[in-house]
Amino acid sequence: MNPTVWTSTCPPIKYKKLTRDLECDVVVVGGGIAGITTAYCLSKSGKKVVLVEDGFIGSGETGRTTAHLVTALDDRYYDLERIFGKEDTRTIAGSHNAAIDFVEQTISRENISCQFKRVNGYLFLHPSDKPESLQEELRAAKEAGINIRHLPKIPGMQKIEGGCLEFSNQAQFHPLLYLKGLAEAAVKYGAQLFTETQAKEINSKGIQTGDGFKVKADHIVVCTNTPVNNIVAMHLKQFPYRTYVIGAVIKKGSLPEALWWDTGDVQLNENIPPYHYVRTEPFNEMFDLLIAGGEDHATGLAEADVVPEENRYAILEAWVRKNYPIEEVVYRWSGQVMEPMDGLAFIGRNPMDKNNVYIATGDSGNGMTHGTIAGLLIDDMVNERENDWERIYNPSRFKIFKTGKLYFSELYGTIRKYYETNPKHPDAVTISSIKPGEGKIIEIEGKKYGCYCDNDESLHLVDAKCTHLGCIVRWNNDEKSWDCPCHGSRFTYEGGILNGPAIKALDYHKESTPVTQHK
Repeated sequence: MNPTVWTSTCPPIKYKKLTRDLECDVVVVGGGIAGITTAYCLSKSGKKVVLVEDGFIGSGETGRTTAHLVTALDDRYYDLERIFGKEDTRTIAGSHNAAIDFVEQTISRENISCQFKRVNGYLFLHPSDKPESLQEELRAAKEAGINIRHLPKIPGMQKIEGGCLEFSNQAQFHPLLYLKGLAEAAVKYGAQLFTETQAKEINSKGIQTGDGFKVKADHIVVCTNTPVNNIVAMHLKQFPYRTYVIGAVIKKGSLPEALWWDTGDVQLNENIPPYHYVRTEPFNEMFDLLIAGGEDHATGLAEADVVPEENRYAILEAWVRKNYPIEEVVYRWSGQVMEPMDGLAFIGRNPMDKNNVYIATGDSGNGMTHGTIAGLLIDDMVNERENDWERIYNPSRFKIFKTGKLYFSELYGTIRKYYETNPKHPDAVTISSIKPGEGKIIEIEGKKYGCYCDNDESLHLVDAKCTHLGCIVRWNNDEKSWDCPCHGSRFTYEGGILNGPAIKALDYHKESTPVTQHK
């Protein structure tokens, strides 16, 4: 796992491991921004809250974000308007604005030091996109109530011709410092937080941990990026993507404090165009940091685009160097984004479950605001307060026909790429051909295994079938992980779970005989 700028500047946020049975009003699974915000809001409202996290607070996707707090969404407002209608699109815009305001107000109220700052953001045209898309976005965003205007030049980007859309009063912060302060505030209001505690079983009565301890609760909230308590229903309505980030030093003051985004490469994927996202961050007395992301691809399917995971950083760096005055690259990392079929997160009651089980998923690249919205909305739902957001973010919604060809194209494309890249003759891959640092699918006595050779030439074998629904995993040479292209589960080379929806590790087998001795 590559360190992010956030994890390198904030020690792991640890709490005690759960070692006894408990009862509470609400149990929250997941210690990212959605889970911690939910725990904070509910404990502040007087509920008895227990939160469990299988790693540390923020050790999942929140620790891998670039921390844009925006009303400039990944999905265009003109698309949201087409899918949800003008009135609901105004409500959507309002919810993201409310989320930013909540973060700012909470930082002030709880005295959290996390480098929060209001900045402007600039959306500019990708070379593959049509100028009309900016004009249409300007119109739709204005009608949604967004403070937006057209500028003839892009501030800080003299090398790109053409204008941009300025989204005023966006924000940025240090996400782990924010979570640290928010977690401490939740504890102050009575919440109990437990880390290194896996929720192995989840039902409408509570959870059972991997160590066998039970938490009985009236309400269960699952905030695990993708829901681990849902086998099929939600995973057919969203698609997992890997995204890549670099952090490079720039001379202090050489760029304005701002956020930048292009509209995405519509030639590569017109349904979900992979786009670039950029911001600045203070670094030291001499330099600032430019944090830039992009080069997305469907999880486990980088091979289908001919560019392997580990090469994405070089492509991203080349684009950044072309457009910004960067010097040395000092950070690089990747993350996982769940892209919902209609561009909007799924927050609320878990479909086909009891009314007391809630989920938050489908961040669509806007995890900092969607996660905050989740905490605010689920707080209202548990406390039986009316909220206009409930209907819009309802996980049971299925706007498949209003999304046009997006849903069918992404679903078909994933299936096609999966079978095109599926190793048809894995037995042709001999163990002795696997070089140190490589991972490949092999076949032994009719059974497929993922085989990784470490730098000492020891072999690490895992069963190649994902424990979620049985798809064959793919090797991710960047993260040294086995990734499932069907629904985004990810595993270490020893089979441990990195991402759901899988809740069971891959069976692991180690062979210490050097690979050069295998024939």
